[in-house]
Parts: sequence; C-alpha cells; structure tokens
Amino acid sequence: MFLRKSLSVVLITRDEAELLSDCLASVSWADEIILLDAGSNDETCHIAMQAGARVFQSTNWLGFGKQRQLAQGYASSDYILMLDADERVTPQLQQDIMMVLQHPEPGTVYSFVRRNLFLGRFMRHSGWYPDRVVRLYEREEYNYNAMPVHESLDIRGAKILALQGDLMHLTCRDLPTFQRKQLQYAETWALEYYRQGRKCSFFAIISHTYSVFVNKWLLRAGFLDGKQGWLLAMVNAQYTFNKYAHLWVLSQPCREREHDL
Repeated sequence: MFLRKSLSVVLITRDEAELLSDCLASVSWADEIILLDAGSNDETCHIAMQAGARVFQSTNWLGFGKQRQLAQGYASSDYILMLDADERVTPQLQQDIMMVLQHPEPGTVYSFVRRNLFLGRFMRHSGWYPDRVVRLYEREEYNYNAMPVHESLDIRGAKILALQGDLMHLTCRDLPTFQRKQLQYAETWALEYYRQGRKCSFFAIISHTYSVFVNKWLLRAGFLDGKQGWLLAMVNAQYTFNKYAHLWVLSQPCREREHDL
C-alpha cells in the first residue's frame, strides 16, 4: 500500500498575532507546521505554539528570500507548503493538496490561485486575479531565491501543475498599514537595485508611474472592480513612484544631493 507523502507548512512572521490563528487553523491537518519568527513583540509565537507549531527565532533579518530559505531548513516532511500569516487554505485547496500527497509527480511543483482582498472586496480584475502562485513543492528539490523582496521559488525547469482550489489572501484590510508595508518594500527594492549598480532617469520615474496606473486601471480592467479598482491602481502607481524615485535619489552624486543643504 502506498503511503502518502508528508507535508510541512512553513511560515515566516513578525507581529502577526491578529491574523495568525485563522491561518494556522486552515492548515491544522498538515503533518507539521514550522514558524520562523523575526522578533515579534506581540503574541505571535505563543499563538503558534498553542496551535502545535514548531517555533524558531531569527532576528538577523536578511530579506524575505533568505528568511524563507532558513525557515525551510527546519522542516522535515517530504513536501513544503509555503504560506504567509494573512493567507488561508480553502477546503477545496486542502483536498487538492491531499491528492498531490497521495499521488505525487517527481520533478513537479504546484500552483494555485490567490483571491486577494483589498479594502473589503476580493478583487476580480486589476491584475490581482487570477493571481497564480507556486507554493507546494518537494522539500529536498526546491527552495526560494535570495531576493530581499518579491522573492520566488527557484523551480529550475520543473513542470508546473495547476491546482483548482483557491488560497484566500487578506492583502489589504486597512489602507495605512498596507501603504506603510508598500513603502518598506519600495525602499528595500531600490537599495537592492542600487547595490547591483542599477540606475534610473528622472523620466523613468514618470513613465513607470503612469504606465502602472494605465495597466491596472485600463488594460487589466481595474475599472470593473469599482472604487476599490481605482484606489488599487493609484496605490500601485504610488508604490512604483516610491521605488523609482528612491532609486533615482540613491543614484545621484553626493554633491547634487547636498546642493541645497
């Protein structure tokens, strides 16, 4: 009789007490839950331990990609399901994952669609749906790249199989918190590109900002998402502006930056 493959759910967290319980409840059926915390000041670690997770600490933050690599290193199961605290596995997705574990295909990784919440509405357009992500994979074969933000799984030519169930993603429940996070991501992105020797012109700030708004609002039919669609297009444009404006500032010679001091 074939024994199904085992599954480790892996999360990285910092101050996620408000969201974590529902996330862990949605994967309570997994063989183990690994949580790597980056120095929470709330009840994140206590909630995780109460839910039966194995909790580890790493306060030497090196970026999202390396933190996921480190977290995966604590897992022991055959397969990894990588999640964030603001995500929830639906019953349909759970069934799909269990089928994979019972009938795995070597050299294959698995994707599924995220349904992204933005200010009370699960978006259906705006480039936010379908938002297909690869999160289920063999532990010994694959890992995340080392990008500090916008990290992704290094699949190395693996076959990607699409599962049917959705992953619920509570992306933005309140605008100020979301924008603060976006500003942090923009700064990290700009610093990484600057270290790589990348630069951008002032015109690039303008062109990228406006093109993102047009893409989200018109080309990706954000207008069909109502008021939230317009707000999301604006927020994405603002995020893009922050990325390229910060990169442009970093790229200026010191004498130009100090000109008005």
